[in-house]
Amino acid sequence: MAGFSELIKNFGKTRDYIRDFFIYGCKVRSDFNRKSLRTYSDEKRRVESWMGDYMRYDESVRGRSVSISVDSCHIPENPLYNAFYSKSFTDNDMVLHFLLTDILSDGHYRALKDIVDELNNEYSMLFDEQTVRNKLKEYTQEGLILTEKRGKTLYYSLCGDRTDEYINRFEGLDDALKYFSETQHFGVIGNSILKSVGMNNDLFFIKHNYIIHTLEDILIPDILSAIDEKRYITLRTFSANKSSDSDDSGREAQAVPMQILISVQTGRRYLAAYIPAVKRFSAFRLDYIKTVKKSTVCEKYNELKDKYEKNISRCFGVSFGKRKDMGTVAPMKITFYADEEKEPHIIERLHREKRCCILEKSGEHLYTLTADVFDPNEMMQWVKTFIGRIVKIEGGTSEIIQRFYKDIIRMEKMYGGDDDEHIQ
Repeated sequence: MAGFSELIKNFGKTRDYIRDFFIYGCKVRSDFNRKSLRTYSDEKRRVESWMGDYMRYDESVRGRSVSISVDSCHIPENPLYNAFYSKSFTDNDMVLHFLLTDILSDGHYRALKDIVDELNNEYSMLFDEQTVRNKLKEYTQEGLILTEKRGKTLYYSLCGDRTDEYINRFEGLDDALKYFSETQHFGVIGNSILKSVGMNNDLFFIKHNYIIHTLEDILIPDILSAIDEKRYITLRTFSANKSSDSDDSGREAQAVPMQILISVQTGRRYLAAYIPAVKRFSAFRLDYIKTVKKSTVCEKYNELKDKYEKNISRCFGVSFGKRKDMGTVAPMKITFYADEEKEPHIIERLHREKRCCILEKSGEHLYTLTADVFDPNEMMQWVKTFIGRIVKIEGGTSEIIQRFYKDIIRMEKMYGGDDDEHIQ
């Protein structure tokens, strides 16, 4: 019987468990229906070993829910980075790693055949050429190995760059590493560099640090590479409402990636892409993407990019509405009340947060926001934060207007109080 190990081979599976059970924290053991309950117990033990004191346990009528509870402004290091350091290796992987490092440590270039011969003669280790070639190729892509082509033969040497030497040479580089180790994008890279030289972040604490999006960083390199190379990608996504094993593998779609968008309100990240199958642009939440695989070059990429720039200028958030390549907008005009002398902060906020809309003074203490956007629903969520200052709403669709007034009526019922209630 295989024993329990804290190390993992498939990060994608562990990413799903951490997200569904330990970040959202709304599922209990009985909700686990993918494999046996022992599988759930093993994953739970792994997360507990990585997260340490950040685990939280809540009892309910449905059972015990387990979640990660972290106050990001009081921790120097994102605990979710530990999930990236848990990959398992075979015995041959480990042996070959140290032997290759030792052979190439003198800085000289060697051909593949010479390396294989030295493994056999000096260390009595028999590795076939293909195994060694694959490992050298992997390390070349990681930047650990340098290559040089002489004629038709490729020669390999160990990269001489060392983190500690750079830190000592450039003043302030250590502080920069500490800062970037906790930023959203690729912070795990900065954190791993700090760990390699035995350093810790003891300077920077981030109040609004969306640490859960760390689990999406594994997707970003392939997405950015595909954008840079103007390639198609194959996405495997799943629905937030999945309820059965049949949905576990997700849905597959071909797309042309355009840009990664980030919400200024939630920190949630989206991939904006063109979907050839339906001839439209769409946005995918990164935490709902299981895998990304690069495909062939898109010959019409520049043409699609121009269309994307025109479309995104009509998006208040990340929704492109229901139109095809280029569609019609739903113009709206919303008039707000704000006293210029007593409430300049309201006017400043309207100017600061209007995004692609146009704000004009339309009367005494009145300001009108004109919005020509594809999906007014996104804008209305923001508009509702000005409740009590909304004078008039014009345009849009009847569904949007009716929903707005229904929400106002619901709020009045919830917070308006009873007629005989003294405190309103």
